[in-house]
Amino acid sequence: MSTPAVHVNLVYLARLREAFGAASERVDLPCGIVTVADLRGFLAERGGAWARELAAGRAVRFAVNHDLADDGAALADGDEVALFPPVTGG
Repeated sequence: MSTPAVHVNLVYLARLREAFGAASERVDLPCGIVTVADLRGFLAERGGAWARELAAGRAVRFAVNHDLADDGAALADGDEVALFPPVTGG
């Protein structure tokens, strides 16, 4: 029996929206992409702006269903995952 596909809705904010050329997209995750860290690596493998913006050491935050999430946060079918740079105020 095969594992059902997991679909997530990605939302790109601030500089990431411009870098990726989209505000959002729906992505079918391959088997094994189960955490925020896995997702970051999967998206970085697209190359180009994806690899640059999501490289290790780049400041990017993730929120799953409107809650800030660390690298180990689990992903579930239908989740909304927002990617955005940290914001500083003044």
